Amino acid sequence: MRALRVERLSDDLSGVVLADIAEPVRAPGEVLVRIRAASLNFPDMLMTRGAYQLKPDVPFTSGLELAGEVLEADPGSGFSPGDRVMGGNKTGAFAERGSLPADKLSPIPRGLDFPAAAAMGAAYSTAYTGLVELGGLQEGQWVLVHGASGGVGLAACDLARALGAKVIASTGSPDKIDRIAALAQPDAILLADGRFREQVAEITGGALADIVFDPVGGDVFDESTRCVAFSGKLVVVGFTSGRIAEIATNIPLIKGFSIIGLRAGEYARRFPERGQKIQQAISALAEQERISPAIDRVLPLSRWREGFTAMARRELVGKIVFQPG
Repeated sequence: MRALRVERLSDDLSGVVLADIAEPVRAPGEVLVRIRAASLNFPDMLMTRGAYQLKPDVPFTSGLELAGEVLEADPGSGFSPGDRVMGGNKTGAFAERGSLPADKLSPIPRGLDFPAAAAMGAAYSTAYTGLVELGGLQEGQWVLVHGASGGVGLAACDLARALGAKVIASTGSPDKIDRIAALAQPDAILLADGRFREQVAEITGGALADIVFDPVGGDVFDESTRCVAFSGKLVVVGFTSGRIAEIATNIPLIKGFSIIGLRAGEYARRFPERGQKIQQAISALAEQERISPAIDRVLPLSRWREGFTAMARRELVGKIVFQPG
């Protein structure tokens, strides 16, 4: 079968190749899936460089999340051949077949096609865990979402709006503002360039943000500490800016806000019952058509380099989805 392989770590994708490899053999407890779509996530790119906290031994098949059809499953697993499923298992999604533990898969919500299902999983579980599970999101609160052109940022905007929050979407790219406004439909949008605290204050009538959702880090994090309301929450999702920010502890002390680190996948692994309830809540919202993932483009897996390059150049508004074959 064809699969996207990381043969060696490299900063320029030179160690990544589309190769023919043996099809996976299903082990007991696993589900064999014909992969119909797989979405590109920022950690996928980082893992080609060895720059992510998870460092698989090379060579490995890239790809965190997928959607497809069950080919084989154990009796009693909850899955049968032909079932439409979505999920992921750290690596292996950018291929024609995958064999995953049954607990890493869930049924595709009614109404979602394979590309949408592949684009929903990691982004929406991250958004839900950060905003609702850890952030305690309440209807009517102000949520400031940074990196709103990315899959996770757009998911956070979509989810917060669906749950009745008031959303400020931010981006570092002026040319993306119109597309973000059309896709995310936030209450306001701002350019996170330099000082933006006064913009947040003006938008919120001086209340500032009850929750700041930050996948960007660096200078954006620094300024965000000035944007959090008293007793608010600053959710640290990542540092796509490339700089890991630091903070003097007197700032959250004086302002009375909390800084929360978010690792949605690890949260679900440590608290599997909570992870299952999060997935059920997301699926219910999708079936009610209250949320829908934003997809920038769908590409055949043979054009994988185009997708990775677009992500590296920060050209995307929404998710890249690859289709094998």
